[in-house]
Amino acid sequence: MAYQTVILKQLNEGCAAVRKAVFMEEQGFQQEFDDVDDRAYHVLIQDGERPVATGRLFTEDGETYLIGRVAVLSAYRGQHLGEHVVTALEQQAKACGAKCITLSAQCRAAGFYEKLGYTKTEEYHMDEFCPHVTMRKAF
Repeated sequence: MAYQTVILKQLNEGCAAVRKAVFMEEQGFQQEFDDVDDRAYHVLIQDGERPVATGRLFTEDGETYLIGRVAVLSAYRGQHLGEHVVTALEQQAKACGAKCITLSAQCRAAGFYEKLGYTKTEEYHMDEFCPHVTMRKAF
């Protein structure tokens, strides 16, 4: 299948729909959307007109960028779309001058990010009911 990937400077309905389906409906999170969405880049992958994967990228200091909210609809998992989302966000971060990317991974997803070159730190925390670990990748 041929997928279309776009980088957006604002959260759109497609990105929001994927995040709602994955994080709220599937995983049970209650607080999915925040003010970071207003200042983040968003990647959207579509299958035709259907939004199927997303993620966001933002910075606090102009050097370290943060990736978050990486989500792929369940019917589209196993096709490397999550990897494609992360790669597109990394390319955007590099274009913005990033020296490092940080992310807060659900502990169960840490292996996915390790395969993409991210390293776990000793920083663990809970996001709602779900354990997360901070991970980093330097350029």
